[in-house]
Amino acid sequence: MGGGHNGLVAAAYLALAGKRVTVLERLGQVGGAAISAPVFEGVDARLSRYSYLVSLLPARVISDLGLDITLARRRYSSYTPEPGSERGLLIDNESADVPAGWNEFYAGTGRFARALFPTVTEPLLTRTEARRALGDDPLWKALVERPIGETIASTFQDDLVRGVVLTDALIGTFAPNIDETLAGNRCFAYHVIGGGTGDWDVPVGGMGAVTGELARAALLAGAEIITGAEVVAITPDGEVTYRRNDDELVLAAEWVLANVAPSVLDGLVETSTGPMGDRPEGAQVKVNLLVSRLPRLKDASVDPAAAFGGTFHINETWSQLDTAYAAASAGGIPDPLPCEIYCHSLTDPTILSPELRATGAQTLTVFGLHVPDRLVTEANNDELRIRLQQAAVASLDSVLAEPVESLLLPDAAGNPTIETKTTLDLEHALGMPGGNIFHGPLAWPFVEDDASLATPAERWGVATVHSRILVCGAGAQRGGGVSGIGGHNAAMAVLEASH
Repeated sequence: MGGGHNGLVAAAYLALAGKRVTVLERLGQVGGAAISAPVFEGVDARLSRYSYLVSLLPARVISDLGLDITLARRRYSSYTPEPGSERGLLIDNESADVPAGWNEFYAGTGRFARALFPTVTEPLLTRTEARRALGDDPLWKALVERPIGETIASTFQDDLVRGVVLTDALIGTFAPNIDETLAGNRCFAYHVIGGGTGDWDVPVGGMGAVTGELARAALLAGAEIITGAEVVAITPDGEVTYRRNDDELVLAAEWVLANVAPSVLDGLVETSTGPMGDRPEGAQVKVNLLVSRLPRLKDASVDPAAAFGGTFHINETWSQLDTAYAAASAGGIPDPLPCEIYCHSLTDPTILSPELRATGAQTLTVFGLHVPDRLVTEANNDELRIRLQQAAVASLDSVLAEPVESLLLPDAAGNPTIETKTTLDLEHALGMPGGNIFHGPLAWPFVEDDASLATPAERWGVATVHSRILVCGAGAQRGGGVSGIGGHNAAMAVLEASH
């Protein structure tokens, strides 16, 4: 159920193993949040509309499924203007000029990544086993047992550097700088372990190239994919009812794999002893722009191609993030809005037509932090979308030498090429409750020592309260990001149980 990237991974593995597999996708195309789309009418640019970069997709999945995809490494890690000045911090992966403590800190996250990332496509480790994998390293306490904000604050002295490092704990997670719940730690962990290095790469051809390959692999393996098929009910014994066009149809299955948020699944399963998942909350606004050229910066010492070539952090110092969280917790929109920007087209010009490339046009994708779903309702969504777009533009303009709106290209109707999506817009478009990009709170990539690991589904982190229904999406134990891990692990659980 659900033809997002995780559902396609599960389908491909199971079909390759000789299982009869049907994928039911509510929308008219597969891919879910991992798609490329011509966002602006009459403009030949295919944007990675909802998800942008790839880090967590294991090489094993790419190899096993024979995926023909290219992930391009970015030379620049990040650029962050210093608020109120005309200077900024550029982190160049080819330069040794980094802030004090930077190399030592990220050498530590590298050890963490090399110890844990290879385990995400294996049965779950216990906490004790995971700690043992890291060895006798004080890093465990710094990254797992104490708030990540405390570790960052004790490692770095500079307000701007602290904020840059902290953002990896806040992408998709609404948490304070010092987060006693450790939700920020779990978010941080998934942002730094990908591939065993923590690098975030650009999918050449856009995110749709990744899911296009996954769909091809699933179909070649023999899976059936039905689009426009909305699941409306599931029974614990594997009967799935779905609507397609004006028809209501039923499939009887040995296993049901759900590539939807656990809270959505809970609403579909009859006689639930649930809940499998409470309604989650996203905490971001997403803005897509197409500009005639890269904007000029107030910091004239930095080439815009370098600044936009990695992750461009705006108004994300430690103190600004702290203030923004307080404002959003009180029901307001942070001012300034903490944002980060990705320019896909600098690394991968193929997403633009040759004509657009010749003009120097570029895509900009803004991810605004600390905008929790609690701020938006059906009644205020249109108004809030406008206000959030204005906040994102104002935040960006605060570090530019020219207004970004002056660079927006017109679409076929003459409208400026800018699109904003609230958490509610994401829920409407993708069925993500609360607009939560992880389908719910992230979990550690291991279980507590006393967790039950009696069944294959439990050992692979995909169990629900119903033995024949598994979670195969971002809501799995090691879900989140464009990774395919949830799909892989659900398939492995089925195959283990079938032997």
